[in-house]
Amino acid sequence: MSAPDPNLYDYWPYRDRPKIVWPGEKKLAFWIAPNIEFYEFDPPKNPKRPGWPRPSPDVTGYSQRDYGNRVGHWRLMEMLDRHALRGSVSLNVAMCDHCPEIIEACAARDWEFFSHGIYNTRYSYEMDEAQERAVLADSIRTVEAATGQRIRGYLAPALTHTPRTLDLIAEHDFWYTCDLFQDDQPQPVKTKTGKLVSMPYSLEVNDVITYGALAMDPWRNADILKRQFDQLLEEGERSGTVMCIPLHAYLVSQPHRLRAFEAALAHIAGHRDNVWFTTAREIAGFYRENCWDQTQADIASRGCATGGTGFEGAST
Repeated sequence: MSAPDPNLYDYWPYRDRPKIVWPGEKKLAFWIAPNIEFYEFDPPKNPKRPGWPRPSPDVTGYSQRDYGNRVGHWRLMEMLDRHALRGSVSLNVAMCDHCPEIIEACAARDWEFFSHGIYNTRYSYEMDEAQERAVLADSIRTVEAATGQRIRGYLAPALTHTPRTLDLIAEHDFWYTCDLFQDDQPQPVKTKTGKLVSMPYSLEVNDVITYGALAMDPWRNADILKRQFDQLLEEGERSGTVMCIPLHAYLVSQPHRLRAFEAALAHIAGHRDNVWFTTAREIAGFYRENCWDQTQADIASRGCATGGTGFEGAST
């Protein structure tokens, strides 16, 4: 049996799209996504994926990630303060109960929060619709009670999904998803209801990949961040681009990595004339109001649109 094409978005060539101009005539929208996560010491078993790569309970993995919440996040927050940058927090919402001090500190800085599930060790795999709806409702309720914010974004826990995930978050009036990696500009996602935007996130400059999977030298990583930024800023002259740096404090905030990352951040923050330093929610809100209709019209005029929404009608 072959896997169906999920048809989550239309093929839309990068060249000659309608021009996006970000607020203030900016060329590039830049946002930072600190992942503030909780990994359970001995999580419930999921038939499709273990909670830890090693047999659980994994003392090593658990304590390494706990370093991010105990030490690393505070370093990262102070660094972003020095450069007058806000974060858009990819939040395991159980952190509102486990480490409320972190949530309060982020909220006091007017950081955005979006849902990254409840725990990063509770996967969407094998969830039925009622369970998935409960996770979304809990995310909205918990973050609003803790911060006063109505969350508008979603990154699936540990990047795990069901065929209904995108339709459900659109139905719950989420504005954007970070789970698609197909573009350097926002794009409409095909859902049964709502106006859901695919928000440019990144695996290429995500520190789980660069520091974790690739064991990259911190100064090599800083150079990659600068080159990613410089290229997207250059292309933003033609039509506004988006750059996101996803971060995990147990990685980026290790003492030997901190100065290298701050050097890259200083390079980026030195371009305030041309860059909109913002949050994912603000990007999504602007795009929905100012770019959604012209995007849909351009896709239709090019003959790129394909029928159906999401996994609807897919065959095996």
